[in-house]
Amino acid sequence: MRLERGRRASLALTLNFVAFVFALSAVTTSYWCEGTRKVPKPFCTGPVVKAKQWFCIRFNSSNINDSRLVQYIFESGEEKFLLRKFHTGIFFSCEQAADMNGFDCRDFYDIAPEHERGVLWLCIVAESLYLALLFTGGALMMLEQCPCFSVMNKLKISAFAAVCTALSGLCGMVAHMMFTTIFQLAVAMGPEDWRPKTWDYSWSYALAWSSFGTCMGSAVTALNRYTKTIVEFKYKRRNIAKSLLIKQKMMEKDLPEQMLDMYLTAVPVDVEARPELPLNGHKPSTGAPYVVEMGAEPQGRGVYC
Repeated sequence: MRLERGRRASLALTLNFVAFVFALSAVTTSYWCEGTRKVPKPFCTGPVVKAKQWFCIRFNSSNINDSRLVQYIFESGEEKFLLRKFHTGIFFSCEQAADMNGFDCRDFYDIAPEHERGVLWLCIVAESLYLALLFTGGALMMLEQCPCFSVMNKLKISAFAAVCTALSGLCGMVAHMMFTTIFQLAVAMGPEDWRPKTWDYSWSYALAWSSFGTCMGSAVTALNRYTKTIVEFKYKRRNIAKSLLIKQKMMEKDLPEQMLDMYLTAVPVDVEARPELPLNGHKPSTGAPYVVEMGAEPQGRGVYC
C-alpha cells in the first residue's frame, strides 16, 4: 500500500513538472499562431546585381531619376506581390524582413484592437497566475516527499498541492481562451499592415493546451491520492473503534479471555475440518464423542412385536 502511494505521488509530481515546462515554453515563445501575409514587393535599392532579386522589383534602368528614360518592370499580376511568413505569441509578433532574411518583431499589444487591450492584459495576468500556482503545487508535492513530516501533515500538504494545481489549470484554460479570442479579433480588426492572408495555430499553442491537460491530470492524481488515504484512515479507525467497543462489552460481561481473543482476532475456521452431520435427525453435542453401539438395545423402552 505504501508503495502504491509513493507511485501516485511520483506520478502527480512528474505530471506537474511536465505541465510547468510546457507552459513556460509556450509563454516565452511567439509561435502560438503562424501564417503568411500578402504584401507588394518593394523597389530594389543599391547597385545592380546579375542575379534576379525575386523579393523586390527593379526597373530596367538603374538611373531612376532620369526622366528622359522610359522605366518599366517585368513583373505582372501576382508577381508584384510577396508572401511573407509571420508568427505571433502573447508578447510579440514577428514577420519576415523586406530582404527575406531574418524577422522583424513588434509588440502584440500594438497590434491588438484598442478596445481589446484590457483583455490582453488579463490574459497575461492569467498566464502569470497559471505559472505561479503550478510552480507552487509542484513545490508542495516535493515538500510532501520529505520524511521529516508526519502522516497528517503530509496529507494537509497533499491537499494544498492538489488545490493549487487545480486552480492553476483553471487560470491556464481561461488565459488560452482569451488569447484565442484576441488573436481572432486582431485578424479581423487589426492594422492593415499586419492582417494575414492565411494563418493557423502553431506548436506553442499545442504546448499550452498540452500543459493544461497534464496539469489537470496532476491535480486529479494528487486529489485521488488524498481522498483514498482519508478513506483508508476512516475505515481503519472505524474497525478499531468497533474492536474496542466489543472488548468493552465483553469485559463488562466477564467473559473468558479466550473468547475475547477469538472475537478480536477473528481467526478463520479450519477449512479442512469436516462438518458435523446430524445423527437420527439430532446434532451431537460438542463435548465428548457420541458413540453408538450397534448391538446394544436402547434402555427404558419395551419390545414391541
